[in-house]
Amino acid sequence: MNDSIDDVKLIQDAGNGDNEAFGILYERYVRKIYNYIYYRTGNVNEAEDLTAKVFHRAFRHIETYNQRGVPFSAWLYRIAHNLVANWYRDRSRKKEVALDEQLPSSYQFDFPESALEKSQEAEKLIKALRRLPPERQQLVILKFVEGLSNMEIGLIMRKSEGAIKSLYHRTLESLRKEVEKVEHPNNRKKKK
Repeated sequence: MNDSIDDVKLIQDAGNGDNEAFGILYERYVRKIYNYIYYRTGNVNEAEDLTAKVFHRAFRHIETYNQRGVPFSAWLYRIAHNLVANWYRDRSRKKEVALDEQLPSSYQFDFPESALEKSQEAEKLIKALRRLPPERQQLVILKFVEGLSNMEIGLIMRKSEGAIKSLYHRTLESLRKEVEKVEHPNNRKKKK
């Protein structure tokens, strides 16, 4: 996830008005940002719109980007996180997302995750994931979908590596319980 020297130069050039440099940054990070937003929203159209907004906002503010030891991708994830949070807040009530929604054939990415979503086990996991609070959803997506380290996740979520480790363990336990609820919805009703 560390910015390469190439990224530093591209960011500098984009900040000086070089649209081609920003285009290269866009191509480098669009899949990861889209993937992150898709897993947070569960909606292809919303993920496309919000991804476009992330890069539009980044483009408008690239000249003020200050690295401060934080990778460029962390800045993009932070913008994405804020837009997704606003998206949820702006919705009058959280609607249940259809898990069988397929990517339109004209918008197929070569993501390994799209193959997993077709399985019933993955659907249960995604449904359980969406029951978690947004912060925990973000952690799971960054850890398992994006494959980031605890340190990298800490930079994005503005938490220490230790706090991420602790949140990670609590999140896995919560996710396990939510998967059980999804797999055995009638057991929960009997206990009441």
